[in-house]
Amino acid sequence: MVTTHTYVYRVASNCEIQADVYRLPGDGRRPAILWLHGGALIFGDRRTLAPEQLERYLHAGYTVVSADYRLAPEVKLPAIIEALQDAYRWLRAQGPGLLHIDPERIAVIGHSAGGYLALTAGSCLRPRPKALVSFYGYGDIAGTWYSRPDPFYCQQPAVPKEEADQAIGDRVLTGTPFEGHPFLERYRLYLYCRQQGLWPKAVTGHDPDEEPEWFTPFCPLRSVTKEYPPTLLVHGDQDTDVPFEQSVLMSEELECHGVEHRLIAMAGRGHGFDGEGMKDPTVAGVFEQVLAFLDRT
Repeated sequence: MVTTHTYVYRVASNCEIQADVYRLPGDGRRPAILWLHGGALIFGDRRTLAPEQLERYLHAGYTVVSADYRLAPEVKLPAIIEALQDAYRWLRAQGPGLLHIDPERIAVIGHSAGGYLALTAGSCLRPRPKALVSFYGYGDIAGTWYSRPDPFYCQQPAVPKEEADQAIGDRVLTGTPFEGHPFLERYRLYLYCRQQGLWPKAVTGHDPDEEPEWFTPFCPLRSVTKEYPPTLLVHGDQDTDVPFEQSVLMSEELECHGVEHRLIAMAGRGHGFDGEGMKDPTVAGVFEQVLAFLDRT
């Protein structure tokens, strides 16, 4: 019987930032997974963790903590990174007593923008997590793939600036579902940013062409050292949202610094390939490899 508890791990900008903790019965301390949702840092929330994936992690012996974070553009990237740091500190502090987890055995896993945050965790969290898993994440947020109009998204009808602006509110958001009206508004904002090459500026408030050095601490690709945690990269080679090259470049950088890592290239697969579920034997096989990596590291 899985138990689920929702906790407030920080109050900021007059809003409560929450995390859902999933665990199986028993008082023994278990290793933990800090799970971070995708959504371009603009939409998405902690409840988008796929049930089949959650079940795999739980039955492999992990407690899973799915955390929200404040969303851009109402807040900017430094505040999002602060939320990641706060969630990790809270997890380590509350782990032994409240959550029955081992604070010295925490992995960070994320998908898409959550994959970016997982890779960022390798340099911004102390002590460093024991392992990182990035599903179709990215290590460079200032590159031309994000800071120029995207050819794939430009094939779709242009989103007017006025419509994109309507999706930006006065209050800070800590999550939007991947369905319904709020999601559609936020997704249209994201689509506008990709069509105009404005995502880095919208999310950070800085222009990568004018202030390239500002982005350095926020680009995992530029922040790898030999102390970086063991890292697993999983990416479809037909990804039209986050280029497969982003994981290739990250893998090469990890190799240069002698960091334990592996890149699983999903041939013929696109963004969010794991959404097809465990009935797809290829997807199920990937999660077996993820669990083997976590067990080893």
